[in-house]
Amino acid sequence: MTQWFNWLRSHLQVQVEGFEFTALGQLAGRPAGPKLGVMFGVVIPTLLSMFSVVVFLRVGFVVGQAGLYHSIAMFMVAYFIITMTVLSVCAISTNGALHAGGAYYMISRALGPEFGGSIGIMFFLASVCACALYILGLVEAVLSSDCLTEDAAVAAGHQVLPSGYWWCLLYGTILLFLCFIVCLVGAHIYAKATFLIFIIVMAVLASVFISFFVLEPTAVILPDTFHVNNTSPATANYTGVRLRTLEGNLFSHYTVDYTTGDLMSFATVFAVLFNGCTGIMAGSNMSGDLKNPSYSIPRGTLAAVLVTFIIYNLISLLSALTCDRYLLQRDYSFLGDINVWPPMVTVGIYSSAMSAAMSSLIGASRILYALSKDNLFGVFLALAKKTSRSGNPWVSVLISWLFVQVVLFAGKLNTIAGIVTIFFLLVYAAVNLACLALEWASAPNFRPSFRFFTWHTCTLGILGCLVMMFLISPIYAFASIVFMLLLLMLIHYLGPCSNWGYISQALIFHQVRKYLLMLDARKDHVKFWRLQVLLMVANPRSSTRLMSFVNDLKKSGLYVLGHVKLGSLDGLPSDPMQSYYDSWLSLVDHLKIKAFVNFTLADSVRHGVRNLLFISGFGGMRPNTLILGFYDDCIPQDNLCSDLLLSDEGVDAVCPIINSGQHLSPFFPDVRGAEEPKELREEEYVSIIADALKMGKNVILARYFNQFDRQEVLGLGKGFRDHQKVKGPFIDVWPLNLLQPGSLGYVNISSLFLLQLASVLQEVRAWKQASLRLFLCVEAGGRLQEEEELRLRSMLKELRISAQVQKVAWDNVVRLHWQRRGGEEDLVEYPQTDEERLRQQSDKDDSVQTRLSDASPTPDEYICAVNSLIFRHSSPQTAVRFLHLPHPPSEARRYRVYLHQVDLLSRDLGPTLLIHGITPVVTTDL
Repeated sequence: MTQWFNWLRSHLQVQVEGFEFTALGQLAGRPAGPKLGVMFGVVIPTLLSMFSVVVFLRVGFVVGQAGLYHSIAMFMVAYFIITMTVLSVCAISTNGALHAGGAYYMISRALGPEFGGSIGIMFFLASVCACALYILGLVEAVLSSDCLTEDAAVAAGHQVLPSGYWWCLLYGTILLFLCFIVCLVGAHIYAKATFLIFIIVMAVLASVFISFFVLEPTAVILPDTFHVNNTSPATANYTGVRLRTLEGNLFSHYTVDYTTGDLMSFATVFAVLFNGCTGIMAGSNMSGDLKNPSYSIPRGTLAAVLVTFIIYNLISLLSALTCDRYLLQRDYSFLGDINVWPPMVTVGIYSSAMSAAMSSLIGASRILYALSKDNLFGVFLALAKKTSRSGNPWVSVLISWLFVQVVLFAGKLNTIAGIVTIFFLLVYAAVNLACLALEWASAPNFRPSFRFFTWHTCTLGILGCLVMMFLISPIYAFASIVFMLLLLMLIHYLGPCSNWGYISQALIFHQVRKYLLMLDARKDHVKFWRLQVLLMVANPRSSTRLMSFVNDLKKSGLYVLGHVKLGSLDGLPSDPMQSYYDSWLSLVDHLKIKAFVNFTLADSVRHGVRNLLFISGFGGMRPNTLILGFYDDCIPQDNLCSDLLLSDEGVDAVCPIINSGQHLSPFFPDVRGAEEPKELREEEYVSIIADALKMGKNVILARYFNQFDRQEVLGLGKGFRDHQKVKGPFIDVWPLNLLQPGSLGYVNISSLFLLQLASVLQEVRAWKQASLRLFLCVEAGGRLQEEEELRLRSMLKELRISAQVQKVAWDNVVRLHWQRRGGEEDLVEYPQTDEERLRQQSDKDDSVQTRLSDASPTPDEYICAVNSLIFRHSSPQTAVRFLHLPHPPSEARRYRVYLHQVDLLSRDLGPTLLIHGITPVVTTDL
């Protein structure tokens, strides 16, 4: 008796149909009551949730239509699905405490807000439709008990209730309003009657089993309905236990449902039957009230499932043994007609139906309230957050009541049974998916106490749910899945961020780790080469346009944003770079670039860049190219806020302004002023280039990209589109080493690297309209250059690169070079074939260029003439220029001169990339 008293007391904080309701005492801050055991904490709530009008009004319908064999098969399929789901529920529920929201809370915290929110809405709709189903079942029971046929009722002196569609809708509305009043006052009122309802249901079931054996054979008057032919018999036989009766009920005989006029089938009968198998999560959601959740939930839920399975099959067997098939098909309330005391069954139907209806209505309102609290749908569910002083979410109850009222217009129980079943099957599939995802993710914190599950059981549960959904109604199943996916996309793009944890991240980590291990750098081949970039960014405020351009240039390759902060960890309590990370990721999101972010703390920029080149990437996915901004005297410009103001997101998402006049986020400091010194010296800058080349990395220097307006250049801006009319922008490529014109010609590793990058940029969707222009510098009568031109044209054809080859006469320019160098000309003898030449040249390009760099310096007059030549052949439509970057000299004392020459070469040209490639990137092989 003490345990019963504790159970009744605890139900002042009760969970019905898998949802939690807060008690008045707990709201007042009083301590929680005694904890519950297996029986009163799990078994009884689950049994009450699974026993509804189906056990009293539809078991005979199932046997009459499907026969005993098909009925048992249906129960086997239904209980196979829910058993697989119960295993998943037990696993998840024993991995941590559950809170208000039932399956919504379970799925959302396991799979993330997108899946959780969409499934939450589906579970809300399932509960709404289930409430309407129980109300319509109760209306059907009331009419069946009041009016068998009008003549028989009048003869018996009974007052006949009017029947018909609108009358049934009126009765359902009245009954629903009574449920609404109870739920509006508070769930605790219903909780007090829970134990009494359980006693009534068990007593009625006991009387049903007894009646099958003690009642004498009799004729049962059938209810009148306009869906049945008037010539049909008005009575059917209850034969008592007879083998002949069993033989007539063994096989299926699908006929017209007398309440709807629709022809039944295996799928439609299964849809009705499955509604008696829902509610399996009622006990698992009481984990907070249990003495030992990991012990009680698995045993209690599985015990309740086993008990209901036995009872449903026993009633099916006894019905097939004792009742004529015509009775089972034409009288869904036959259990009351053959009971030793017919009002007993009527009381059981009324109590179970009202209990289930209120349970579903309260459950739907609590799901809606949980969704509104999580703010997944913003203003759409803002009103649902309102509660009464006692904590009852009355607005959610009101909204749920209105939804149920709309569903009542369906008119008949069997009409909406399929919809309810599909919704619940979808929810159960999602629960199995949640458990499967947690199992596949191999998350260390997924350690459920219940271990009797595997990914096989989860997969079988998912497949079983999906198969039965489409068997019941392919249209409804497809529509519900599409609706769920639309909700998922809506929450993904418009919903707020959450801190619940995303299972997708765990799964992605698991798969990426596996594939990174499979990505073997030893199997790299030149024909699958792709650009993998490390872009060094000193301050994002002055680099947003370069960051966007490199995002186009890298195409489908790796893109890492690197940043070096000067300092040391000695004496610091923690790594100062951690506070920067979120701001950089937000910047990446709002610039819509696909990049990783990597920081380092170092005593110098050179050491920091070297560290990033060593540690960035994993396995075969590592940067092969270093991109640096150019070292010059230009004052950095703050493009961050101006670029974001042009975007839809605005500035606040990345650098919120507290009030006008204040600085933006301190994580992105102001750009360097004209009087402020640089953090990097010229020699250190060139040393970084030399270090990268020694480490086998290609090097790109980017200059004047603060002038690069992507929207205007690519025709997204109106002014540029009007100016261009039809033509797209130009990508100008100068493959010759212009500072050392006699070095290596046009067809070499570095020149082909320039050409490959330009071709990759042209293949990007936004740059499809761009034209590639290749400039060849020629001298009159230059035999070697003519051979190089022919070789280059042949190479372009073999590489399938479409480019406009333009010859540029530069006799007067190159003469300045040779005059100051004393007429020296370094000729390089090439092998016979391009492939052989490229293989041999790969090893000696850098040594040749280093030797030429160490020779007497190239005259400034010549470099200025080259710069002027490039400028003259540029067009207003030129978007970017690709120039060859010479190898740095081997002696550090010449770094300043080297940087000065590169500066003269690219001065005032507009957006320019100076490129030195040391990696073979093209091949003519298949």
